[in-house]
Amino acid sequence: MSAAPIPAPDITVDGTGLLCVTLLLKLRARIADAGPGTVVHVIATDPAAPLDLPAWCHMTGHRYLGSAPDDTGRAVYALRLAADARPTRPDAPWHPAEPGH
Repeated sequence: MSAAPIPAPDITVDGTGLLCVTLLLKLRARIADAGPGTVVHVIATDPAAPLDLPAWCHMTGHRYLGSAPDDTGRAVYALRLAADARPTRPDAPWHPAEPGH
């Protein structure tokens, strides 16, 4: 039984040349107004991205879908936004938002 194919993106975030910290800031800003079920493809050159993106999805509740095919050979990772995602700090998207903010 094979895994389901990665769906086409609704949003693409190009993180070429960015470290994961900056990539997550950019990703958080781009998905701020996106609805649940939105498929996001993230282009990443940081070697830590295959670890950091699934970890961030786990922390926030978004669903990490895995590596997405790319005709140009770039590293692309897919995720689906969750309706009940846990918020993160605007200045530090790898930290949960503080209560009451």
